[in-house]
Amino acid sequence: MIRLAIRCRAENAELALAQLIELAPTGIEEVRDGDIVEYAVYGPPGEVPTLPDLQVAVGDDLVEVTTSEVADDWQERWKDFHGSMLITPASAAAEPMVFLRPSWENSPVPAGATEVVLDPGQAFGTGSHPTTRLCIKHLLDIEAGGEFVDLGCGSGVLAIAAAKHGWGPVRGYDFDQLAVDATEANANDNGVSVAVERCDLRNGLPALAPTVFANLMRPLLLDVAAQVPQDHGMRDVVLSGLLDEEADEISDVYSSLGLIETGRVSEGGWTGLRLSAA
Repeated sequence: MIRLAIRCRAENAELALAQLIELAPTGIEEVRDGDIVEYAVYGPPGEVPTLPDLQVAVGDDLVEVTTSEVADDWQERWKDFHGSMLITPASAAAEPMVFLRPSWENSPVPAGATEVVLDPGQAFGTGSHPTTRLCIKHLLDIEAGGEFVDLGCGSGVLAIAAAKHGWGPVRGYDFDQLAVDATEANANDNGVSVAVERCDLRNGLPALAPTVFANLMRPLLLDVAAQVPQDHGMRDVVLSGLLDEEADEISDVYSSLGLIETGRVSEGGWTGLRLSAA
């Protein structure tokens, strides 16, 4: 198995990430170390190019590109780094809470918490990334009820949490068929109903809903905003996948749709925004 990694400064992370998206047969790994971001993809020889260690220009920066061989059992060993976690509301209230547990771990559910059990399969998302946790923090602060849409559902973390907290019907969309399959399987395992479809959000939005979550990178959030009709009917919107320095721009863009920022939480250099209809 080959690991291809790109390391760059945070301000050039989007440009570097764009270079890897086409080479990501099993998703993109991200590690942030201060002002440095590393993106990596994994795949067998032939699918992921084997390159000498080098530096290339991305934007106005030189980034490091490295390739290395990893053990064939890496898809099992990575599970050691993803454990269960308890997530509380952005408002710091004691309840409600979500307890995320990977399917391979048997941990007791804390009193008062709603359990979401996940097996991402080959899709992105065990809930361990800060952007997912930030979304759930906002979700716990929103009064549940009515239709819920998750744009970029990954393995279904947010859609399943929404269904368990009283939203319905719940719909999820993702470009990756592996994500669609994982969300369907996880929803079934958690005993909730989530309608999932494959969708290219750059070239057409599905029907929206009063509550919409989008854990996406900045370029895709801008693409989505450009397609939202003025009569969108959204009441509560949560946007994540944003570096701290990108949050103000995205907040301003979505304010032109009549959505005013009503909450902001940050963790590890990432920001999640909550916006509400004016």
